Amino acid sequence: MTTSDTRSPRWAGYTLALLAFTQFIVTIDYNIVYVALPDIGRQLGFTPQSLQWVVSAYAVALGGLLLFGGRAVDRIGPRRMLVTGLVIYALSSLAGGLAQSAVLLVAARAAQGVGGALLTPATLMLVFTTFAPGPERNRATSVWGAMGSAGLAAGSLLGGVLTSAFGWNWVFFVNVPLALAVAFAATRILPADRPLGNGRSFDALGAVVATIGSTLLVFGLVSGPDKGWGSTQGAGAMALGVLFLAFFVLVEKRSADPLVPLRLFGLRGLIVAVLALIVFQASSGATYYLLTTYLQTVLGYGALAAGLAFLPPTVACMAVAMKLNARVLGRIGVRTTLFYGSLGTAVGLGAIIAGMSVHGSYWALLPGVVIWGAGGGFAFPSLYVAIASSGVEPAQQGVASALASTCRQIGGAIGLAVLVAVANSSAGHNPDTAALLSGLKTAGWVAAAATLGGAFIGLGLKKQPLPTPAAATVPAEDTVEAASQVG
Repeated sequence: MTTSDTRSPRWAGYTLALLAFTQFIVTIDYNIVYVALPDIGRQLGFTPQSLQWVVSAYAVALGGLLLFGGRAVDRIGPRRMLVTGLVIYALSSLAGGLAQSAVLLVAARAAQGVGGALLTPATLMLVFTTFAPGPERNRATSVWGAMGSAGLAAGSLLGGVLTSAFGWNWVFFVNVPLALAVAFAATRILPADRPLGNGRSFDALGAVVATIGSTLLVFGLVSGPDKGWGSTQGAGAMALGVLFLAFFVLVEKRSADPLVPLRLFGLRGLIVAVLALIVFQASSGATYYLLTTYLQTVLGYGALAAGLAFLPPTVACMAVAMKLNARVLGRIGVRTTLFYGSLGTAVGLGAIIAGMSVHGSYWALLPGVVIWGAGGGFAFPSLYVAIASSGVEPAQQGVASALASTCRQIGGAIGLAVLVAVANSSAGHNPDTAALLSGLKTAGWVAAAATLGGAFIGLGLKKQPLPTPAAATVPAEDTVEAASQVG
């Protein structure tokens, strides 16, 4: 196996297993709190309006600090930032589980987002720089993406199990031993970073302006449905965020060593992949909210039952991404794999919405959730393979992955805000169960249409030459198997 790491293929397998599991830990927290929200709200005194910040505080901090985290990874080193992010993640999770007030819990969730903002670009940079371009990197990115997608689905499953068995605190406590164990393993498995003090600047002004702008934009997007789109927290925050980001572009043009080199925006493959990622996250990611709301509010499922409902798509997603995606990428290319994966995700989402009814059952949803999970197993990893193969220089992989992940967060916030607004508008004020269901289905059809649109955006990627049969059969199965066993 050919990699950028000069150690044996076994070490490359350990590295991939570590990075994939780290991504699994990070993405779990997107959804793990959803099914615990009713219990959290009752015990800590949240109002119905403020409860959303248990979810939103994580998204705001993560989305706002990703560009800063990406630059820190490029300048300070991916292993240092990975370990630092994991320690922050563990300590903030412990604080969240011990929180006795709404304010402390929201602050802990924001701190978790800070840890995630360091972890995501660090893991991606290590994937991109450890594994050689082509089939080897495709396999590694597919495994990494599989664990990310699985974490999203498993978050709801694990949240339901832990809340039902031990209480809501354990959706936070579970992260503590996992994060600390991975941090310790990282110091033993990952190669050491280069020495500090290479004389390159950090672009402090650009980092501050980008962080403020991104944070305000995400804050406005998640505040709009609650505070009103015309409010200071909604439109006001978004407008101010856009102004800061416009100023950020001016700062970068004048910087000798910019936070985000503007030449990245001239890479067609990167821009198309990022646009497709925004749409995919905006449309498909909000499905977790729609499906959880349907199961718990319309069908009356408890936390455990709602969590278990996400087991089939989790299994389908992991099976496809780990066992099939890399092979399909090698045979038909990134562009075509992304198109059919997104198409399958849209079809699955449509089947889920079609199966919803007031007196329905989970069995009516099952075909749709399996197709939806399998489609995501192709689409999500392929998006990051497209980013990895877009021509970004190795020294800028951290900030490029952070840029993509920032846009993903913004896309998720846009999608959730829009779909919540569509669902509420269709349901009307004080809806009964039938009206609520009608609103959820309307929002679901909008999400399915957007996912389909994202599939066609992906066709804007350039066709890349397919590997020769000999190159496509590089003996890398040990790497994938090691990662799948650990994951």
